[in-house]
Amino acid sequence: MLNLDSKPTSCSATITIVGAALLSLGMVMVFSASASLTAPPILQEPLKNSAVRQAAFSGIGMVTLLLVSLCPYDAWRIRRGTWWQPSVFMLIAVVGLLVAVLIPGIGEERNGARRWLSLGPSSLGLGFQPSEVAKVGIIIFLSGVCARMGDRVRKFWTGLLPLLFIVAIVGALIGKEDLGTAALVVAVGGCILLAAGARWWHLGLLAIPIVAGLVYLLTAEQYRMDRLLAFRNPELDAQGKSYQPMQSLITIASGGWWGLGLGGGVQKYGYLPEGRSDFIFSVICEELGIIGGLAVIGLFAVLIWQGRKAVAIAPTPFGRLIAFGVTILIGLQAAMNVAVVTVSMPTKGIGLPLVSAGGSGVLFYSFLLGLMANTARYRSVSGAEGRVETGGIFAATQNSAPSIPLSGLAGASTTQ
Repeated sequence: MLNLDSKPTSCSATITIVGAALLSLGMVMVFSASASLTAPPILQEPLKNSAVRQAAFSGIGMVTLLLVSLCPYDAWRIRRGTWWQPSVFMLIAVVGLLVAVLIPGIGEERNGARRWLSLGPSSLGLGFQPSEVAKVGIIIFLSGVCARMGDRVRKFWTGLLPLLFIVAIVGALIGKEDLGTAALVVAVGGCILLAAGARWWHLGLLAIPIVAGLVYLLTAEQYRMDRLLAFRNPELDAQGKSYQPMQSLITIASGGWWGLGLGGGVQKYGYLPEGRSDFIFSVICEELGIIGGLAVIGLFAVLIWQGRKAVAIAPTPFGRLIAFGVTILIGLQAAMNVAVVTVSMPTKGIGLPLVSAGGSGVLFYSFLLGLMANTARYRSVSGAEGRVETGGIFAATQNSAPSIPLSGLAGASTTQ
């Protein structure tokens, strides 16, 4: 095990500050978007009001982000001698939760999809999506296994195939009810495997079954086909299947460059569905203008850039893979959400990280950001981080610059 020294860095501080800023933005914008004709009054039903719930979860998320950023990420590393450890337990829990949510009577159906597990009495409306737990589990587990395996991940039968099998199981279980999140999880898992040194052509061999699986999942449910048709020709059925994407475009356009002012949006009053969650970026553009929308995109760009720096700073293969996986996840999900609300891709049911209403998403993303910030706090006091293998698509060395040269992000460390 490496002898590591923890100290604050500008990278870890920036990740924490930007994460807190996005959580604060989400709290404010959900409060504004909740001022609709159908929202429960805050004083009469506070626990059912989205603004109150988002404020509570955002506050807890900030505490989570700060605490996790101070706790050693090494606690999640897979150690020699036993497989019964936190990251493995988390993967088992993820698969169990994803199976449980599909069981009638256990999983809760909302908006036509069974994605939720309830917590406590149904009157409180508390619950979480196991798919959010899956994002955390797949990043931590794959990063730990790949860091332990080193160059063995380049061997198809002994290294790559078992890991792909795990990613496929998680992706298939999520895809049963949430194709967008399934594609996101599989993409992040694939990127981690490539970064760890997996061969491109090994993953390429699986392109046909992956595409076949996506086509099957897409055509298995009529509502998915409806979304695809609505994306291709939104103006043909603006009051039917294309109502949501068309209203999203109207919402964005009505704000102009500078917006109608915070709280001044009108589309939230019964016109734009899911304005508090999946389409909150549209509300941001309406009230804060295109300039405000670009500022939000800028915050995510800063996070991605700092994630890139964290990959370069982290002293261990496990830390680099964690930082890389979280960066890819945040970047992909934010890009997918913005693409959906601007009708650049079909509706996916994926929220804007840290901003959209939803307690489970806020808490788990806060945890991941804290983990990424923590990887940037450490240096090897021995001055050597161990042997880095030649596989991988990136290389990151201790105290290196943000520019990441090609040659190997993760590999086995003889001291790890």
